[in-house]
Amino acid sequence: MTAAALREAFLFQSKACESLGSPFMGQLMRLCGTADWPTGSVTDRIFGWGGDVSPRGQSVPLRLAGALHALHLQGDARLGDVYPPEQATDAALWAAVCDVLVAEADHIHTWLDSAPQTNEVRRAATLIAVGHFLADRYGLPIRTAELGASGGLNLHWDSYALQIGGAHFGSTNPALVLTPDWSGPLPPPAQPTVVSRAGVDLNPLDPAQPDHALRLQAYLWPDQPERLTLTRAAIGEAQTKVAQGDAIDWLSGQLAHQPGTVQMIYSTVAWQYFPADKQAEGAAVIAAHGAAASDDTPLAWFGMENDGGARGAALTLRLWPGDLTLHLGRADFHGRWVEWHGA
Repeated sequence: MTAAALREAFLFQSKACESLGSPFMGQLMRLCGTADWPTGSVTDRIFGWGGDVSPRGQSVPLRLAGALHALHLQGDARLGDVYPPEQATDAALWAAVCDVLVAEADHIHTWLDSAPQTNEVRRAATLIAVGHFLADRYGLPIRTAELGASGGLNLHWDSYALQIGGAHFGSTNPALVLTPDWSGPLPPPAQPTVVSRAGVDLNPLDPAQPDHALRLQAYLWPDQPERLTLTRAAIGEAQTKVAQGDAIDWLSGQLAHQPGTVQMIYSTVAWQYFPADKQAEGAAVIAAHGAAASDDTPLAWFGMENDGGARGAALTLRLWPGDLTLHLGRADFHGRWVEWHGA
């Protein structure tokens, strides 16, 4: 990996963070891509990284950002002076970061070993809306299966509430309330009932373990305290352990029609990271299962995924029987806004 390619990856990440509402991360990533790095093992490792360091590959910039934010969350005084809510100059921020890159090398190396994991709770706004749609369409309780569930925070979307347009959707006693900028029709009022839930991830996190809970918080961005507050509330609500394994292999063992229930398979910004052959295999497995669905055993497959569109993620719902595909709208990758088309 050339130094030029690495710096380009940091600058690309800087622009992406700014577009997602984080000026601080834009500043930090820009400095990583333009400033002089200190001599040390972290610098050597990052500038000698093999493979694709970009967000489309191994996401080295976000690995580093997570390592630094974790130190800040653990009370590092050097970063406390320059991290939000403080507003630091470029010179002050980079001096503190350079100090930490050298002094906390062991910690940073550990975080560089693992890919980022973001269990973005605000994406659950789309899950709540889909749950209401399914309850209205079928009038049946729901069994859920989440692919790429990370720490399982969005397995409990029915314990959250969606407050939009002066209306309340979801739990009447919510662990947290989501308030995205919403455009389009409101979801139907029918209240969904989840009777079973399960999720899988290649590297699942257990929110009950302090180090795992720290990871769920560290990959959030320091100048977005709302995300941190919502995530901490979701961590307190998390009760379902996520299975470890390949998502498609796991899913094959989860598919069984149960009369009087609708099965909801879903992913939020996860399917796109599955290898192409696994995507094809998973789509075929789900479609075959759907072909055997009936009015008493319907199947719903929902994805909030990057389709290469100009803004955010596509919201796509396939339904069986009938193999009907609904394009429900689009949503910000972090759930800040939803453009809902409905059915």
